[in-house]
Amino acid sequence: MTNHRQAVKSQSAAPKGRSERILDVAEQLAQRRGFNGFSYADIAEELAVTKASLHYHFPSKADLGVRLIARYHEAFTGALAEIDATIDDEAAKLRRYVALYDQVIAQDRMCLCGMFAAEYATLPAPMQVELRAFFDANETWLASVLERGRKSDRLTVRMSPNAHARILVQVLEGAMLVARAYGDLDRFRSAADHALAELGVGVKAS
Repeated sequence: MTNHRQAVKSQSAAPKGRSERILDVAEQLAQRRGFNGFSYADIAEELAVTKASLHYHFPSKADLGVRLIARYHEAFTGALAEIDATIDDEAAKLRRYVALYDQVIAQDRMCLCGMFAAEYATLPAPMQVELRAFFDANETWLASVLERGRKSDRLTVRMSPNAHARILVQVLEGAMLVARAYGDLDRFRSAADHALAELGVGVKAS
């Protein structure tokens, strides 16, 4: 798996259109450099096309950024739906959720939306809206898992599910940033394991 979308959604075997190839390259660059760390020139060089052809599909970098987040959100939503469809146990759902992040950082990349969140103040307003929608959706899904786990006594939830969902997202995103700074995957994994243990979740593979 080479990027977060591949970690959360299988790639189609059909040939991709130009706009999807542009998004693939932009996503890879953004996951390593951030939104402000790459330009259309970088994408054009990677695809061996002109910058004008990029502007045909995405007139501005803000347009590109909005679509990047929306596509990432769609892929993540699909991954969460798959977890719901294939796993009944709430603890196992949470382990699988953490695994989505682990698969990304193991490839020396960041969660796309976590990377953009670090640049939030400099992002165009439409991107900020999409970014919050991504985190809101994650927190909502996690809160529902935590609520069911609390009711079934399979999870130890000492605060409101909504509050704990926010904390869990923040722990995972923050742990990725710090682990990347040190080039130490174990920093992420130890933080994630601790966050799961607080909920009474073991760290065995799901």
